[in-house]
Amino acid sequence: MNESKCPVPREQQPTNEFIELSKSKIFSWPKTKKSLILVLIKFWVGAFIVFLVISSGSVYFKTSILRYIVLSFFSSLSIPLLISIKLYLGWNHIFKRLISEKIEYEESGWYDGQVWKKPLALKEKESLIASIEVKPILKNLIQILSIISVLALSGILIFQYNKF
Repeated sequence: MNESKCPVPREQQPTNEFIELSKSKIFSWPKTKKSLILVLIKFWVGAFIVFLVISSGSVYFKTSILRYIVLSFFSSLSIPLLISIKLYLGWNHIFKRLISEKIEYEESGWYDGQVWKKPLALKEKESLIASIEVKPILKNLIQILSIISVLALSGILIFQYNKF
């Protein structure tokens, strides 16, 4: 196979996948930590309102309004958590394809998987993109996932072990 000419279809090349993911409306949120946090807070507030409305019909919460609000507050964290996980999985996939020495691709369908070894120049270029562009995004997403997880777990503990 001639390594100077890339047999991988254009849309399956890691650099082009990175560019497409960067242009995506949803996957462009983590480009800056501040914008991602603002978007997740908006989803959290929206989910909190929806969870309040859903939980308001429960007879169980008629006796304790504080318990009702606390449960809705912490359970609404599930939405930003799921969004963050989706963003992390997408960016992590691109990161792995960028740093890989070989590219797995399909020419016409799932049944004809091929592997192409990257030339050194392309490998260096994509490793640079991975370390400068994608790695900080993954780092931010891991931090945000950790914060959301700690908040959710603390909410579970508060709800479980406090009798208010």
